Amino acid sequence: MNDRRVLSVVRPPAHTLSTVDGLPALLIDYHLQTEAEKGRPVADAAALPDRYRAEAEDPDRAFADAVVLVALDGGTAAGCVVVTAPVDGRVEIKRLWTDPGFRGRGVASALLDAALAHAARSGVHTVRLSVWRWRTGAVSLYERFGFAVTAPGDERAGLICMERAVTAPTPCTERDSS
Repeated sequence: MNDRRVLSVVRPPAHTLSTVDGLPALLIDYHLQTEAEKGRPVADAAALPDRYRAEAEDPDRAFADAVVLVALDGGTAAGCVVVTAPVDGRVEIKRLWTDPGFRGRGVASALLDAALAHAARSGVHTVRLSVWRWRTGAVSLYERFGFAVTAPGDERAGLICMERAVTAPTPCTERDSS
């Protein structure tokens, strides 16, 4: 018997991100891990740079112009991804993160599928992202989804920029949880 619940990817209604069980913790974990990987470990969320801490404290404000998709296992956030508002025919994927306890279950793939479907429905032609070179699993995931390394849009050392063309809309993989 399989005791795993069905994973769903949802777009929480506007102004409810702070109430999504586990979402603020996912954002904190993402930033704590990233700071540690960059060689600047911090003890807790209070020690994160202001702009990163603000994402967890008030994700509705931090991502007001973006779409946040959350992978739910039951009612708990297992992962998240942010898709920026379209600019010049492109969107950017940010903050793709899976809770370590849910890794290996297809959460990141489901989130990336939903993000690409959202981009296709938005009418953009390109999806772009940046990933730290040492996140080899993430780089491999992006390559499997058709992303290729492109000219840097960000000059931070260790950051790889990738992009891919948007294809025709796919069947809806995200649902509004309202």
